[in-house]
Amino acid sequence: MQSDKHTLKPTIGLFTAVTIIVGTIIGSGVFVKPSSVLAYAGTSNMALWAWVIGGVLTLASGLTIAEVGAQITRTGGLYAYIKDIYGSFWGFLTGYTLTVLYGPAIIVSLILFLGILITNFFALSQFWIIPIGAGIFLFLLITNMVGTYYANAVQNVTTLAKLIPIIAIVVFGLIYGQAGIFGQDVTELILNKDGTVNFGRAVLATLFAYDGWIMLTTMSGEMKNPQKHLPLAMFIGILTVTLVYVLINVAIFKVLPASDILSFGNNVSAEAAIVLFGGIGAKIVNIGLIVSIIGTLNGKVMTFPRIPFAMAQDGLLPGSKGIRYVSPRFETPIGAHTVMSILTLIILTLSLTFPTVFDADYLSEITIFIIYFFYMAAFIGLFILRRQNKGKPRAFSVPFYPVLPILALLGGMFIIINTLVSDPLGAGIAVIGLLMGVPLYWFTVRKNI
Repeated sequence: MQSDKHTLKPTIGLFTAVTIIVGTIIGSGVFVKPSSVLAYAGTSNMALWAWVIGGVLTLASGLTIAEVGAQITRTGGLYAYIKDIYGSFWGFLTGYTLTVLYGPAIIVSLILFLGILITNFFALSQFWIIPIGAGIFLFLLITNMVGTYYANAVQNVTTLAKLIPIIAIVVFGLIYGQAGIFGQDVTELILNKDGTVNFGRAVLATLFAYDGWIMLTTMSGEMKNPQKHLPLAMFIGILTVTLVYVLINVAIFKVLPASDILSFGNNVSAEAAIVLFGGIGAKIVNIGLIVSIIGTLNGKVMTFPRIPFAMAQDGLLPGSKGIRYVSPRFETPIGAHTVMSILTLIILTLSLTFPTVFDADYLSEITIFIIYFFYMAAFIGLFILRRQNKGKPRAFSVPFYPVLPILALLGGMFIIINTLVSDPLGAGIAVIGLLMGVPLYWFTVRKNI
């Protein structure tokens, strides 16, 4: 089982890079978040501003990371950036968090959500939730293992397909909607239901919907022209997602009164589609949501294994030789895919065996708290790289420097502070999970000395 003679080939062009960004960001949030954002914003105007500000902060983050990624072009993304800038210890903890905690947890959450969506759509027994979700995961895993070309094709098709119902709601909603887009106020209704109007929380809700923008960077080493295409894909991809999020919210406000949007909750997009397209409207949205989650799951299955692969290349994981194995026939990181699959299976088993104690969805949410510390470190790393490489030409420079990197830092700080205030217990659990990686690092380092 020799892998050192084989490595990952550059097969990703600009179009696929954009679909990876769009496909990994747009999941269920575009269909279910409009109501929750409004519930914090209080008015339609402020809700729309929350989506715009969330998009601007995400774009600032993406372009800041793009300058870092244009200088550190190898596979591994955030792990590679933190390791190269701050050293192996912090790089390991970044990769450990993404590989052992966040990655498997979010994949399990998507597997379960997908199983629920499909069983509900076809009115099947709940028994089929796990077999269907796990079956689709297995199909996507095999697709990614037998060739990046096929995984790219799935990503391209699902990304384009998930945009069809969204575009339909936007176009027909703007044409045929009868409600007013701007000036709708449900503040009193929210307060009467013991809710809280908090614009900051509204922006925070949108930032979670924008999460996933960084996953393309894990495949920088497989891009045909990362120095040029990574920044361009970041700009096009995040801007596309921002426009999609803002426009579908505008369309929903045009179709439904704000009070109805609030009451419909997670079903708001389906209800808007029913108004526009009749009884088949909900089915259209549900099909779009299923395709959307499949595309998001494929994006995660494609990108997350690149992190342990890069760590294994640096000798920072036990059994690195096997983990960095690249199939000479398929030219894919079979070893890293296997490791991520095993970790996913462990998280899935724990979440099914101890559902009241071990919640994969909650684990993925609280782990974002830790990941944003590493995001912040990468944003600061841009200033470090500029000082280290002063006078040297750069393939890409973040526009409006230092304004955008500072905006990115403020966005990251905003999420960290809000998490500490709103869920200190979850933040503490996430920190404990991070600290569990320290002895694993020392065990690995000592073994490789």
